[in-house]
Amino acid sequence: MKEYLTKENKEALEAELKELSGAKRKEIVAALEYAKSLGDLSENAEYHIAREEQGKLEERIGIIENVLKNAVVVNRKDNGIIDVGSTVVIQKDGEANTRTFVLVGSEETDMLSGKISYKSPIGSALYGKKQGDMVTVSTPKGDMDYKILSVN
Repeated sequence: MKEYLTKENKEALEAELKELSGAKRKEIVAALEYAKSLGDLSENAEYHIAREEQGKLEERIGIIENVLKNAVVVNRKDNGIIDVGSTVVIQKDGEANTRTFVLVGSEETDMLSGKISYKSPIGSALYGKKQGDMVTVSTPKGDMDYKILSVN
């Protein structure tokens, strides 16, 4: 499955993978060796904690490798059509305040900073639309209508 990434996020993931595969992996191996030297592994809390950390590390490495293997770096087109990488300002029908979102791939989603996945309900409703369009987003509370005020 394709993963859409910005160039910056791809570079950040590559840097994280390098750190996790290198220094962090060596750190955990050292912690495991130390824990083994303490004796009985069945009741060795340090060993079990290190093994758990190793499992989390290897899982994250696998996730990053999979994302990068399937990554499509987004080259934002400035054609007014909402795509991955677009900054969109919308206004809910009947309300004065606006909301600004950046459409991103699922790996970059961060609601607190306004980055929403193009696969999310609102992201998929906005995808392919343009300034001035109205979109309907299905939510658990019912359908909500939004007007697209701008696309950058």
